[in-house]
Amino acid sequence: MPDDKAFLRACFQWEVRSWSRALPLWQRAMVHLPAGQRTALALGERDGGLSLYLARHGFLTVCSDLHGPTEDARRLHRTFGVEQGVSYEAIDAMAIHWADKSFDVVIFKSMLGALGSKERQLQAIREMHRVLKPGGVLLFAENLRGTAVHRFLRRRFVPWDRYWRYLDLHADRDLFAPFGRIREGSTGLLANLGRTERQRDVLACVDAVVAPIVPAGWRTILFGAAFKDRS
Repeated sequence: MPDDKAFLRACFQWEVRSWSRALPLWQRAMVHLPAGQRTALALGERDGGLSLYLARHGFLTVCSDLHGPTEDARRLHRTFGVEQGVSYEAIDAMAIHWADKSFDVVIFKSMLGALGSKERQLQAIREMHRVLKPGGVLLFAENLRGTAVHRFLRRRFVPWDRYWRYLDLHADRDLFAPFGRIREGSTGLLANLGRTERQRDVLACVDAVVAPIVPAGWRTILFGAAFKDRS
């Protein structure tokens, strides 16, 4: 069985130290879910990282991507021995074909930006809210706009920057308006600029000290848990 570091790398895949800072908040959010067999939907999965995370925590998990997850996702789940708890589907986050109140948890990472506009992002969040059971939770981690330096470098070097819509920490809080309450955090600053995973890991250690003392609008990752009302 792979070790815990390998598990984190498999779940978060890149800039692992930064993105995995969502885990303590996510774990606290799941404590309040009902006991027994629980179900989860992982959106925008591609290679199956967050499906692995949920399946290892005992959820019956639907691993999904717009055109279906890759074979790498299936291989990953077999490696960690969770394949019996995972199914695979092609799902459009803006038109989820599951019925209302189907899941205890919905989860995504670095997916909303690919939708390209705030209207499409709002539609996706409404769909996630719809398929959650009362008392269910949306676990999320998404890219923020960051500083002017981040935005300049993305324009120069990131091919998908032309269509990606990065979230604004303050102006986009209304995306989660359907939910009764939300717990959130933000992180990341320098690690996003690393050219290799090793560089990003070292810079993320620096971010642990620096990011909390710079303006929140400079940070590059928003993470949180949004809770659907029980009524």
